[in-house]
Amino acid sequence: MGAAAGVVVGVGIGFLTKTWFGSEEKKKEKASVACPATEWPQGKPVYTTSYPAYDTADADASFMRVGDMLIEEILSELPRGYEMPPREVKWIEEMLHYNVKGGKMNRGKMVVASMIELAKHQGVTLSPEEISRYAVLGWCVEWMQAWLLMADDVMDDSQTRRGHPCWYKLDKVQKIAINDAFTVEMLVFKLLKRHFGQEKYYLQLLDLFLETTFQTECGQLLDTLCMNLTLEDFSVERWTLIVKYKTAFYSFYASVALAMIVFGIEDREAYDAAREVLMVMGIYFQAQDDYLDCYGTPEQIGKIGTDIQDKKCGWLFCNAYHHIASPEQKAILKENYGYWDDAKVEVVKQLYRDLDLETLYHAYEEQSYKDIMAMKPRVEALLPWSIFEIFLGKVYKRSK
Repeated sequence: MGAAAGVVVGVGIGFLTKTWFGSEEKKKEKASVACPATEWPQGKPVYTTSYPAYDTADADASFMRVGDMLIEEILSELPRGYEMPPREVKWIEEMLHYNVKGGKMNRGKMVVASMIELAKHQGVTLSPEEISRYAVLGWCVEWMQAWLLMADDVMDDSQTRRGHPCWYKLDKVQKIAINDAFTVEMLVFKLLKRHFGQEKYYLQLLDLFLETTFQTECGQLLDTLCMNLTLEDFSVERWTLIVKYKTAFYSFYASVALAMIVFGIEDREAYDAAREVLMVMGIYFQAQDDYLDCYGTPEQIGKIGTDIQDKKCGWLFCNAYHHIASPEQKAILKENYGYWDDAKVEVVKQLYRDLDLETLYHAYEEQSYKDIMAMKPRVEALLPWSIFEIFLGKVYKRSK
């Protein structure tokens, strides 16, 4: 199972114009990374040396093939590298298939799209094998997303995820899901080392994933501590801070920044410009999520919306309570928001309808689009705007 051990194949912007696979001269340039403290048992570390051809005409299937390859690699390494018995290996296999696959996988696929657009912008042609290798970074983002959701579902007492019961809701899982979430988090770093551990930009990849993980956990703290706050504290400003850190960095900025790192971009202004527009997109994206949690169906969004029951500091509530509701309507929200009672939930939804939050949301959506497009001149002076157009096309006026 998995790819054979050997010296990792390097693909960096300095030599992408050549066919790297099989280039002995370039292989000699690769510096050996010695980590004796962790090179036990003999044979570690393992580096992947070959990749399947990526068919951009069937991108979804190609992306999935890379994902299946990564799972196989992990499973093959666990027994010999970590003395893991068959039962536990089987558990990891089922856990990974259940949690890291499914969904739209837009975050991961945007890494691939960003790579392709940056290559075009710099006059570079990527081979199908090189695209598959970069798809590994897309899966690293997807696996990061998976472990964050696994932990978030436990904290939020969520019931469903991607149309199935949350992992922790399975009778055989329950609290084991907490360790499983930690495991998936660490497997992200295993993937990075196996596929990019001998690249000059490896440290930058680690830095980005560590920073993005911490940013997301800061956002999760802002979100979960709402349980100790009053509804008066649920301001639009607090909501914006929560979603910026909990969602926008890992869901939007990381995908583009990864491609920029691989392509050797060092201009901080370019990263600042990308981050600025992607923060607006990410915040708008979460407003969409909050809107769909209330107005979307389980068939649309792949889960049962519970923001009202969970007393979430959400876009709908913050705008209703602080900017629209009368004192009498605020009292109704206080009496009914944050309870697992169907009648109370319906009272809140009816109040949202009375306040016409749908119209307010659509106006916000249009303003967000205008704000994003206003940033285009600054961004395209530094980076191909096509990357951000693809992102915008995936999120603007989405219904699921």
